[in-house]
Amino acid sequence: MCMEFKNRELADRPLFPVGVNALVVRDGKLLLGKRRAKYHDGEWGIPGGHLEEGESMLNCVARELEEETGLTATGFKFVITDNDPRQDKFHYIHFAFLAEGVTGEPMLMEPEKCYEWRWFPLDALPEPLFVGHKKFIHGFIAGELFLD
Repeated sequence: MCMEFKNRELADRPLFPVGVNALVVRDGKLLLGKRRAKYHDGEWGIPGGHLEEGESMLNCVARELEEETGLTATGFKFVITDNDPRQDKFHYIHFAFLAEGVTGEPMLMEPEKCYEWRWFPLDALPEPLFVGHKKFIHGFIAGELFLD
């Protein structure tokens, strides 16, 4: 990441990517996409992406959900934050929101990034789950609000 800082004191601080993610649950099943990517190809993850500079988290989660699945929601409810200092790539900060009022079926909007979308029972999730989502998906199911 390359940024110009007006306040030079901030230039020496670490930067963390912020992931904003949508948990879409219907009839006890979670929507997961099989990743088509250089990074963890074939792992199952939820819709989501990076927060863009100046973007609100709610706009980000709505944008990512629609861009990836074609689905829209009437609202989003915050459910979990995950401080994720992974050793394999980046130290991420993740925020996940439960999508409310979602109707219709997901479409493969970005076939270059995803093989398919599929519904899985919350008590029978597929393996492998995407390393960046696994911890907070299980935290969400357990009712946790914060993971560190």
